[in-house]
Amino acid sequence: MTWQPEVDELHRRKKMIEAMGGPDSVAFHHSRGKLTVRERIDLLQDPDSFREIGALAGTPVWNDDGTLASITPANHVIGTVELDGRRVSVTGGDFTIRGGAGDGSVGQKYVTAEQLARDHRMPLVRLLDATGGSVKTFEKLGHTYLPQNPVPDVASELLSQVPVVSAILGSVAGLPAVQACLAHFNVMVKDTTQVFVAGPAVVKEGTGIDITKEDLGDERVQIPNGVVDNLAESEEDAFAQIRRFLSYLPSNVWEMAPKLDNDDPVDRRDDSLVSAIPRSRRRIYDPYPILDSVLDHGSFFEIAPLSGRGNIVGLGRVGGYPIGVMINNPRYYGGAMGILEGEKAMRIVQLCDTFHLPFVWLADEPGFHVGPEMERQGILRAGARAVTVFSTSRMPMLSVVMRQLYGVAGGLHFRGNGMYQRYAWPSTHAGSMHIEGGTMVAYRREIEAADDPQAHREAIEARLEAIASPFRNAHAYDIENIIDPRDTRPLVYEFVEQAQSMLAIQLGPTAGPSFRP
Repeated sequence: MTWQPEVDELHRRKKMIEAMGGPDSVAFHHSRGKLTVRERIDLLQDPDSFREIGALAGTPVWNDDGTLASITPANHVIGTVELDGRRVSVTGGDFTIRGGAGDGSVGQKYVTAEQLARDHRMPLVRLLDATGGSVKTFEKLGHTYLPQNPVPDVASELLSQVPVVSAILGSVAGLPAVQACLAHFNVMVKDTTQVFVAGPAVVKEGTGIDITKEDLGDERVQIPNGVVDNLAESEEDAFAQIRRFLSYLPSNVWEMAPKLDNDDPVDRRDDSLVSAIPRSRRRIYDPYPILDSVLDHGSFFEIAPLSGRGNIVGLGRVGGYPIGVMINNPRYYGGAMGILEGEKAMRIVQLCDTFHLPFVWLADEPGFHVGPEMERQGILRAGARAVTVFSTSRMPMLSVVMRQLYGVAGGLHFRGNGMYQRYAWPSTHAGSMHIEGGTMVAYRREIEAADDPQAHREAIEARLEAIASPFRNAHAYDIENIIDPRDTRPLVYEFVEQAQSMLAIQLGPTAGPSFRP
């Protein structure tokens, strides 16, 4: 007497579940250039590491004799996988069943995945391909309901405890669209994905606007505005970016970030840094070679490269230690901090605060982006938020001033708490405002009264430039240390290594929410 008949029945039911929405639905999904949720998990995971939870959840149809005739699986697949040997909670929407809509679910499986990540202190990866709510849910329930979020909201809790990543892999709307942003990093796939509050049919009904889902929420919309961080060329590329992002972070805030073996000498002094900054203040330059000179070769992972392009932000390594890093990009708006640049800066600071990473800012900061359009968009409030985020941060922070530091945005580079250091290159100039723009403001009457106003203005500017040398700042102890640019990498490594002992005693959640989407 054995239980083999029940074991056989178990395998039969698992095969029904693994058929997802059936061959026709799967074929249609493939025809749109997309993988199924199970193919995605296979591609994401370390081989054979997926441990499914709730594998048999579904809506059964019974024969008259009580045997199972068929079963429609729940349109969510959850479980754990290993990524580079580290256990991760994963949840994926199955678009082949009711388009991933709520009425195709059985229980709230995605909440189980979130609770698993929280309680086992492991990262969470969301594979989003779902349309969210549907009025058919009301018919299924037999009533409508008042919307509510769980209390406490696990998704919000997670942002202060474990790394959370969202991949947008199809047409995503409603709650899944919000989940796309309830993450430390998100990515969408070029040409095959969209994300929006509500789809074209709802938009037309509510506003009368006839629009395609692509024009409503594809990468042309959601990447430049910063809703989605990165764009992937394919689903495979999206999963590679997820793996790389997670490689810089600990599994949770109670652990130190992983240090990797490194064969790039920490005392490397790159001669190109001496001429990296042009002598002419009006000339631009490419900031990416500077990053490569300072960071471990090939270690920079850029976040949101197509949004807020006046700043370049991301994760990197120095001597194998993970760090957050930012450098101004003079190719866009002179490197000024607009609203989107400020959002990027705040997000990387909060990420470093949450997961106890040192932060390095290579600065060529002309100040906040000025002009009527920025004022209409609310640059002042955005600037105030940035000041608050930076001033309340407790992460170890190092500023390397490469060329300029002006205004309130420049003031973000000074902090009177935590472990803070600052170096300046000989190419540095700084102040509350630029001499070129400030001269006419401060000396307007004198200039206008002169016989030759232009010549008089130039003479005043030359006089001011003569006292703008960084050496004068150093004599006044306004700049702590002027360094040879070639010493930057060794000094950054020294700072990052010293920071490790401080980070070790900061482990655990910070006071209050440490990361806000």
